[in-house]
Amino acid sequence: MQKKGTAGRTGAGRDRLPRAGTAGTGSRSQATRERILDAAERLFAQRGFYGISVRDITGAAEVDVALASYHFGNKQGLLEAVFMRRAEDLNAERSARLDAVLAAAKGRRPPKIEDVIDAFTHPLLDRSSRGSPGWKSYFALIAEVNNSPEFGGVLMSRFFDPVVEKFIDAIRRALPDCEERDLYWAYHFLSGALTLTFAETGRIDKLSGGACRSSDLDSVHERLVPYCAAGFRALCAAKRATPRPSRTAKSRK
Repeated sequence: MQKKGTAGRTGAGRDRLPRAGTAGTGSRSQATRERILDAAERLFAQRGFYGISVRDITGAAEVDVALASYHFGNKQGLLEAVFMRRAEDLNAERSARLDAVLAAAKGRRPPKIEDVIDAFTHPLLDRSSRGSPGWKSYFALIAEVNNSPEFGGVLMSRFFDPVVEKFIDAIRRALPDCEERDLYWAYHFLSGALTLTFAETGRIDKLSGGACRSSDLDSVHERLVPYCAAGFRALCAAKRATPRPSRTAKSRK
């Protein structure tokens, strides 16, 4: 038997499963759902998917454990709900910024690669730097999931591929001579830079002797855009500058 006041107690101070016949869609139900999502977001980011249980999450949210199943089904459903909650808001702003870049470039095609990259990265870095604490946890979770062979290909594809494909098409317009393989590799490296940035491991702090801070996302944004834009251009230029051997030359070998 658990003692009174412990996290596992289902007492008056904890939200319980709605009674049969009552609607679970009111403001209280929505507030409970958000508390569970907030707790799950924080704990998933800190300890990973397998490092916590649903009971850990509901304990941190101070709700009855049955409410997690009621709202999300299982732990996998809860992880997906955590991803979806912020992805919708994030992707909407990224798409809007990209639309503005493309609209401004109509009279001077193609768009600048710097503007395309800025539209892609700015909403993420701005929210991580100046948003609510939950955004920090969310991006830390994205960094972890993006590096996971088990979850990365599934969750990242489901929630972010539509907007990523839109950006890749814009990059294709900005650099029309870039080979398809190089375009995707360059995007891959950009994604990796963002993932490392969101992890905020503090390694650059030590390497630089304190001259750089992994938490200084304004400095990251100031440098990330020109750095990645130069990488895209260099990769495309290198391919154009390297002549391919002709079929005749191959046959002489």
